[in-house]
Amino acid sequence: MLELLLTLAVIASTTLTVVLLMLPTRYVRHSPPAATRQDASKISVQVLVLGDIGRSPRMSYHAMSIAKHGARVDVIGYQESALHPGLIGNALISIVPLPPPPKILRSGGLPFVVAGPLKVLWQIWSLYQALGYRTQPARWLLVQNPPSIPTLFLAIIVCFLRNTHLIIDWHNYGWTILAGTRGAAHPFVTISKYYEAFLGRCAPTASFTVTNAMARQLKGAPYNVRSPILTLHDRPAAIFQPIASAEARRAFLERIPETQKHASDIMAAKTRLLVSSTSWTPDENFSLLLEALVTYSTAAKTSKSALPPILAIITGKGPQKEMYMKRIAELTSSSKLSSVTIATAWLTTEDYATLLASADLGVCLHMSSSGVDLPMKVVDMFGAGLPVVGYAGYESWPELVKEGMNGRGFETSKELSDVLMELFADRSGKELQRLREGAVEEGKRRWDEEWDSVAGRLLGICD
Repeated sequence: MLELLLTLAVIASTTLTVVLLMLPTRYVRHSPPAATRQDASKISVQVLVLGDIGRSPRMSYHAMSIAKHGARVDVIGYQESALHPGLIGNALISIVPLPPPPKILRSGGLPFVVAGPLKVLWQIWSLYQALGYRTQPARWLLVQNPPSIPTLFLAIIVCFLRNTHLIIDWHNYGWTILAGTRGAAHPFVTISKYYEAFLGRCAPTASFTVTNAMARQLKGAPYNVRSPILTLHDRPAAIFQPIASAEARRAFLERIPETQKHASDIMAAKTRLLVSSTSWTPDENFSLLLEALVTYSTAAKTSKSALPPILAIITGKGPQKEMYMKRIAELTSSSKLSSVTIATAWLTTEDYATLLASADLGVCLHMSSSGVDLPMKVVDMFGAGLPVVGYAGYESWPELVKEGMNGRGFETSKELSDVLMELFADRSGKELQRLREGAVEEGKRRWDEEWDSVAGRLLGICD
């Protein structure tokens, strides 16, 4: 009997030793969070986005700001498109790419009830490997939300094991986005809602939000977050600047293929350049813009005000692009867009920034699933000095766009077409110029200034 007990004890102790040796290493310079300046070289941060790093500008800006102050940062996410130039070649920034799920889980060949759980299991394993073993232990883990499944659960586990503080950067709510595709009554939506609320309440040392409205909402039911919530508004990065001169604008318009043929007319205001960036997803109803442009084109044929032609350049990639491109081709062939030319483009970050600065008007079609987030594309437009017309039917819109000062809002295609006709019928351009001046003023507060005063202080690398 004694020999059996001794044998079991040896097996148990050996198993425990192996398990302990296999656990991730821990952060050893742990101290309570404090908003006081420390030696930044001793601070390390993991920035996690369960998405494409190249199409996650806010998380990229976080990483660049951290490194700018001398702290080490690991950026963890999928590497599917070109990275922001500021992430490349910086000794303090490490890119840790996540392996994409197997093709069968991404192709739609399996039912959602099968593919969904399998994809989550794949993400759990790849995230745990990246956060626990492929990176050094960090003092802070900054997690983008959404997606919340399985990110928040894994973040809690890893932070416990590695002695790391967790910060959730709330961009929106995962359950409201899911409700937009599955319906509010779907059981997965209910599960997602309470999962997100529970972990959002229990997990973080602190939270960042993109709006004041979101911060207020997180303090109430069903979230009831009691840890510190700090509003960190999106602000334009330094690359988004007003165009330096008319000569620089002309040179750019003559250089890129999408505007070459129209450059002279755009410079003379005989053609108006409109830019919209879209992810071609259901939460951005591109039909609103198409219908408004059809109405504008019809009015341009008969209007006594002689509305100028529009060149509309649409940037971005996404699942509904092909569907809308077919629709655009049909409208064009039937002469319903006779006064409008629509071109799509996929530009470098530098060219996209210059395109915004060279345009007459920006259009934002973002429809907030939660009502309390804001689109970063509008922030970038303001940084480039570009006035915006955007979908305004949600609570947080006035936090960014001041009606008649730096932009205009709409909720229907008719309202959008009315705004376009009002602004472009004005041959003097005074109203557009007034809105442009407001956009330039709004864009003066930059990301670095906003980040240093909020995130930098919390992380302990700024005064």
